[in-house]
Amino acid sequence: MSADVRSVRRVVDAVAAQEPVVVVVGDVILDRWTVGAAERVSREAPAPVVRVTETIAVPGGAANTAVNARALGARVRMVALIGDDETGRVLRDRLEAAGVDTRWLVAVPGVTTTCKDRIVGGDRVVVRVDDLAGPPSAADTALLAEATAAAVRGTASGDAPGPATDARADTVVVCDYDLGVDATAIVPVLGQDRPTNVVVDAHDLSRWRTLRPDLVTPNASEAAALLGRDLGQGADRATTVVAARDEVLAVTGARNAVVTLDRNGTVLLEAAGADSTLSDVHRTRATPASEQQASGAGDTFCAAASVALAVGTPVREAVSFAQAAADVVVREAGTSVCTADALVASVSAPAETVVDHDELAAAVEEARRAGRRIVFTNGCFDVVHRGHTTYLRQASELGDLLVVALNDDDSVRRLKGPERPINTAEDRAGVLAALACVDLVTVFATDTPIPLIERIRPDVYVKGGDYSPEMLSETEVVRAHGGEVVMVDYVAEHSTSAVVRRIRETAAGTGTGAGTGAPTGEATAVSGDA
Repeated sequence: MSADVRSVRRVVDAVAAQEPVVVVVGDVILDRWTVGAAERVSREAPAPVVRVTETIAVPGGAANTAVNARALGARVRMVALIGDDETGRVLRDRLEAAGVDTRWLVAVPGVTTTCKDRIVGGDRVVVRVDDLAGPPSAADTALLAEATAAAVRGTASGDAPGPATDARADTVVVCDYDLGVDATAIVPVLGQDRPTNVVVDAHDLSRWRTLRPDLVTPNASEAAALLGRDLGQGADRATTVVAARDEVLAVTGARNAVVTLDRNGTVLLEAAGADSTLSDVHRTRATPASEQQASGAGDTFCAAASVALAVGTPVREAVSFAQAAADVVVREAGTSVCTADALVASVSAPAETVVDHDELAAAVEEARRAGRRIVFTNGCFDVVHRGHTTYLRQASELGDLLVVALNDDDSVRRLKGPERPINTAEDRAGVLAALACVDLVTVFATDTPIPLIERIRPDVYVKGGDYSPEMLSETEVVRAHGGEVVMVDYVAEHSTSAVVRRIRETAAGTGTGAGTGAPTGEATAVSGDA
């Protein structure tokens, strides 16, 4: 389930009010993007010639996690080893410009600060050049452990300027990308002075098992390495992950693990739950991005989840919040940051939600090229009630783009009688467009949506209640182009007809009040009046 507007606002407001302290410990990187036009091929070698137009340097790795946590409103302390070199100085400057406290950075003379240079020609990364830091010495590792302890306590480290004392950390995030952070040195420090939450994002989470993290965030390849076997392909990976829940939690020592599966979103494995099937677990859906764009979304996800946990957000809500933040940055080129304002705007704005059929076809085609899963449903949606919103929320969880096709006023009259609709098509479309779970709304004039289905070819067609696929004329059309038909649950005692009748009875003085449910035996499928 993706985060809704109220949930995101609740977390953002809590962060603004509490200003939690988040300590990020890990492998920092300077990401440099050299951007230009690639208009020809070099004579010396079969390689594109890039005419540079700009060079951008931004914090990457653990430093990207830190700036994202700061952008969401947390007070952030960065703990890392960097070189006493130009790259290190640029990285420190970028962190400080983003509002991250760098008093606990340890600059080591003669050491290289890790830098990843990407050359971008047009919209494609032509080459990436990595200049990696070497393994730290035992003395440097001891300095990192000392800085970690000081940052967690809020005390000065070595000759660090600033106040001697400050607030203790609410959450510690460990970012271990095999670039020098030593678990054997950091785990005892955090074990002795443990904050409320510990989150670990590591290539090899088994190294941090004795820390007993509150949350770990492996991606698909990291989860496969932990399990020692392939996860499978596509949507099957989620099933494999759920079946291996106990094993993942045992290997990582974590209370909770959220496995990120690229375009298949995430799967949350909870130690406290009784999850046994895919339908039992908490999932999120991701906004797919091209490989050229995808850089650092995992850092954003980890940062957002950590910030949400720091203000006491339940883990499921924190994971949905993190997915919404990651969805913001994958729309941007390069290594990007999700601010609190951008996150709220992303989940709040219906944008250009109500579209005509040509606009719908174009939007669906663009989404399909990006690998997004198209979900389609239809109905009258006259006097929207809780049954409708439950149904639409369930539908949205079946894919990445939910399209709602709305009967126009004339077709509603043909279906429901001369006194319907209560609300015009324009008003009904506006209400649906304001729902966070609905991506696109269009209006159709035919008695069935079959012509529209034939045009946009949805991956999933959704109906609710007492229908079966065989009862629907749309089923054959959907399946003919490889789509599937899904029946979702219905909510008893919620139908537009019942709502309208209660209103009329109350107005006439014959009803029992607006709080009365539908009469016995009139539990109606949520999409029956949809």
